[in-house]
Order: sequence, then C-alpha cells, then structure tokens
Amino acid sequence: MKKYFTVYDRYIFTQVLITTFVAILLFTIVWIAPEMLLNTIKEVLAHEYSVQTGILSLLYELPKILGKAFPVGLLLGSLFTFDKLSKDSELTIFRAVGMSFYRILAPVIALSLIVTGLCFVTYDKWIPYSCHKLAQIKGHQGLTQFIYTKKDEHKHPSKAIIVSKFLNNEMENVIVTNFSNQVFDDLHGLSSIDVGQKGHKTLDKNGNPVWIIEDVTSYNINEEGIFEKISKTKSKEILRGESAEAAYTIMVNSTKRDRDINNKDLKKYIDLLKIEKMDEEYNLLLNKYYQRFFHPFVCVLLATMGCLLGFSRPREQRLIGFTIAIGCIFLYYITLPFFDLLAEKQVIPPLLTAAIPPLAFLFAIILFYKSKDL
Repeated sequence: MKKYFTVYDRYIFTQVLITTFVAILLFTIVWIAPEMLLNTIKEVLAHEYSVQTGILSLLYELPKILGKAFPVGLLLGSLFTFDKLSKDSELTIFRAVGMSFYRILAPVIALSLIVTGLCFVTYDKWIPYSCHKLAQIKGHQGLTQFIYTKKDEHKHPSKAIIVSKFLNNEMENVIVTNFSNQVFDDLHGLSSIDVGQKGHKTLDKNGNPVWIIEDVTSYNINEEGIFEKISKTKSKEILRGESAEAAYTIMVNSTKRDRDINNKDLKKYIDLLKIEKMDEEYNLLLNKYYQRFFHPFVCVLLATMGCLLGFSRPREQRLIGFTIAIGCIFLYYITLPFFDLLAEKQVIPPLLTAAIPPLAFLFAIILFYKSKDL
C-alpha cells in the first residue's frame, strides 16, 4: 500500500511545527509584556489583586492573543523553515528528485488546517469563556444611557426607554417616553413621561417576561406639549412579551464586544438586531460573524505565503521575505477596522468586507507563485 505520510512529510511537518510554536510564543510574550504584564503587577502590588488572581487574569488574556498569534506564527514559522531549507539547498534536492511544489507544500497545509481548527475554536469558545472569567475578576460595570425604542406595526416609535445603569436584572433611573399618535414635521409628539427610580425584568404568572419600574413619577403631556398632570405610583409595567425579552437581550449584549459572545449566541443576537431594524449594529456584527469563519482560513493562506516567500535563490537576501511577511501582517490587522466601518455604514455588504482581506492574501499568493517561477 502506498505511504502518504513519508519521512519527508514528518521532517517538514516537525520543522514547521517547531518554528511556528516559537513564533507564537515570541508573539505572545511581545504582546503581553509591555503593558498587560506591567498593569497586572501594579494591581497585585496595590493589593487590588492577589498573586493568584493576577496570574489567572494573565492566563485569561492568552486566548485573545492566540487568536492573532496563530496566523502570524504560521507565516513566520513556514517562512523561516523554507528559507533555511533554501539556503541549505535541501529544497533543490527535493525538486531534483521529482517533488512538485504542491507535494513539498502538503505537510505545511496539513499543519495549517490543524491550526485553522484551533483558531476557530479559540474565537468560538476560548475567547468568550476567558472574557467571561475576566469580567468576573474585574467586576461587571453597569452600562450608562442604554436606549431602547419600541415601534408599532407601522415602524413608528411608540415608546423609548432610557436606562442609566443596570446589573443583571436590576436597573436604576429608568426613563420612559411614551409617544402620541400626533406626528409633526420633524418629530413625534409625546403623550407622557414615566421616571422610575428602579426597575427590573421578571416573569408574570404565565411565564411571560415583563419590565417593571418602581417609585414612578408620571408626567402627562397635552397636545401643545405642556405638562398637565404629575402623578406618582408604586410600580408600573413598561414592556411585556417579545419586546421585553428583545430589549433585555439587546441591553445585555450591548455591554459586550463581539469577541465576548460565542458563535451561536452571536448569530441569535444578529438576527434580533435585524428584526429590531438596528441596521448599523446589525451590519457591523454580521461582518464580525463572517470574520469568525474567514479569519481561521487565513492560517492556510499565510502558511502558503510563508512557504513561497521562503523559496529563495542561494544569494537572495533573506531580509526581503521577512520584510514582505511583516508588511502583509501589518496591513491585514490595520485594515480590519476600516472594513468594519465600511460594513457598519453599509458601504459594502458585510460578506464582502469579511472576505476581502483573505481574497487579497490569495491574490498575493498567486503573484508570489508566478514571480518565483515554480
């Protein structure tokens, strides 16, 4: 039976694996050392953290770093390995015995697919988990000025809810503006304003979610926009059913970054934003969601690019390949926020903004392949 995993494959796989691991380790140390480590040491010395908590906080920061380190490590690892093989004339020997470029590349692709899986799991599971643990260590901070607008069947606002601060199901300083059916040229009229000192989300006896505000002061407004009556009540229901659940989900997730949410929950949140017509937030997070799938496969592209940049003639300067590699990585990460903005402002569809960077790498690989004449 034909052996597919040969001595050559084990040799290249091992060499690239070792150099990739070293590159990931160095990238992690460089990323974590200057500011993150210093801040943690300061918090330990100030007795804000115990030594154990400080170590745990650094460990929980690692997944966020590894998400970026995996592609960079593969690029530098494959580049360094193939550059060394070129300088030692080993690649010349491999080509002389009839091995094609694609056959030489096979073990690197196999390794990059493994790292791709790790990268995907990192963004889907490890990073959200570590962010949750870090939030527990640092303490959850309430959000200020969360605003939710409920709309009627004609997509006109029926009420707007402003929450000054919340923690779990408890809210403080809740303001509810109820819109009237009267519409002026540039705004909707108000029928009343309710101000609650406290509020919370709960379930009624039928299991339906409701929002209740307490210690309520209500201001009734006439058609001329003048306060005509002020009253006080102990409690008042302001949201019920699907709108109550939707408002709570949006309020909770609005305190989080996309990396804090796993793929399943992020997709549900995106679908809710679409229903609620929150277009900018919807497009931005949909772009981030697509990036969860495109970014891991950048590992394969960068590993291939590293191999191509490593193929060099005996007297070719090694610095050229490394300079191009660092430049590509720099451009990739520095342009991601730009594409996020394009998606958010609906200049380009989110699927394209997420796909353009990997496609650019693929185009660069084709150019490098043709320039190397392999």
